[in-house]
Amino acid sequence: MSDRRLTPELLLGAYASGIFPMAETRDDPEVYWVDPQYRGILPLDGLHLSRSLARRMRQGEVTATLDVAFDEIVDGCAARDETWINDTIRDLMSQLYVAGYAHAFGVWRGNSLIGGMYGLTIGGAFFGESMFSAATDGSKMTLAFAVDHLRRTGFTLFDTQFLTPHLASLGAVEIPRAAYHKRLAEALSRPADIHAIPLETDPQAVVQRITQTS
Repeated sequence: MSDRRLTPELLLGAYASGIFPMAETRDDPEVYWVDPQYRGILPLDGLHLSRSLARRMRQGEVTATLDVAFDEIVDGCAARDETWINDTIRDLMSQLYVAGYAHAFGVWRGNSLIGGMYGLTIGGAFFGESMFSAATDGSKMTLAFAVDHLRRTGFTLFDTQFLTPHLASLGAVEIPRAAYHKRLAEALSRPADIHAIPLETDPQAVVQRITQTS
């Protein structure tokens, strides 16, 4: 599908139907729709924090943000040798960010962005698109802040699209397409507001809540 036919509204409809777009490479202007036979999800009460990650977060040397430096975080996710984030997808995500559907979590050490993740929200579903690390455990800490916040603001589904070894080590699982579509329908029917409460910026509080529920 060419970028002339892909609009923010169409993209939202696709996610609500259980499919998502990808590009073959960053330089390919075309995108294709993906509906995996098995879908990766991260149970919001099942994030695994290793002892080393919990210890790193308890040191309190990082801060977290929500919807700050959105474009920088997307660019960080795309800054790798191979990426499915082309200009079409990047531009559409920027438009959806302005419209209030796309969001980004970031973790900072001082003024340096050391990890980030972005995704879309519809109803009680969060569609995680991509994440990156610019320092040890940057993406893992970002995920911890995000999971804590999504749980506290009424979300029930964290869609990771695919299950990677990295995500599996953090508690993500794989479910069949039919089971995913059932969970998606339930999540879409639930109201959730990512800005209902401020993002927790105390890493120790995040670690405590996650370890109590996982």
